[in-house]
Amino acid sequence: MQKRPLLAIALTAAAALALTGCSAGSSGSSTDDGKVRVVASTNVYGDIAHTIAGDAVEVTSIMSDPNQDPHSFEASAQSQLAISKADILIENGGGYDDFMETLRKGAKNSSQKVLNVVDISGKKPVDGELNEHVWYDFPTVAKFAGELTDALSAADPSQKSVFEKNAAAFTDKLDALEKKESDLKSRYAGEGAAITEPVPLYMLQAIGLEDKTPEDFSKAIEDGTDVSPAVLQQTLELFSNHTVKLLAYNEQTSGPETEKVLAAAKQAGVPVVPVTETLPSGKDYIGWMNANVDAIATALGE
Repeated sequence: MQKRPLLAIALTAAAALALTGCSAGSSGSSTDDGKVRVVASTNVYGDIAHTIAGDAVEVTSIMSDPNQDPHSFEASAQSQLAISKADILIENGGGYDDFMETLRKGAKNSSQKVLNVVDISGKKPVDGELNEHVWYDFPTVAKFAGELTDALSAADPSQKSVFEKNAAAFTDKLDALEKKESDLKSRYAGEGAAITEPVPLYMLQAIGLEDKTPEDFSKAIEDGTDVSPAVLQQTLELFSNHTVKLLAYNEQTSGPETEKVLAAAKQAGVPVVPVTETLPSGKDYIGWMNANVDAIATALGE
């Protein structure tokens, strides 16, 4: 589904944000070691970049606070500076992180390589709607890893073999995650699931689960608009009628309607699987996604 412009931009020094660098070197400052600079819109892509690049590259994530609500995120003048000095930019695309395009235009650095992960995925809107949370789709992440490896190798040919080796190890772990999804699909295909937002929907679909949530509910939550009483009631009945095996609940955005849904699931004894849009503290991408798949497996087995 098409997300509203959820990451607003405030290019003022007063809104200065402490950027998180995954490797040595301060954000937005000139390095004297010749390292390639990579700037990612979120720590999800920043972590993947660091996994593939290792210490040969300086990686900065614009949005990195796991407690930050992505819907109210504000970029800063410091973000603009970091992007202006980047060699490779990673953006999700699909309307998720439009602030990156605005910052990129302000940077006026035409030599940068831009990796738009939604474009790389090849996914297109269906009936005008696109689920832009493509980092929950492992085939897409594998494609992105390949494109990133090529971009890194072009930027620093001397490290090409390192990048390729790291990327191969990373994609092997993605293959293992896809195998776990496939195993679950063989057991649970066709079971119902509910969501508050389509954040984990690609993963649920890969496991063969059917999203039973009224489309008007998840769309309203994602767009930040009111849910009608009738649609809310339909959603609550998914749990009281035991139509679904689990609720995938976005922990980073909540409100009165989602809290009612959460309470209804708990009251009905329907397992709740918490999900997030950005990388939780202390996790890498592979560990995070393994935990998500395992949590869904546990919920389905209850």
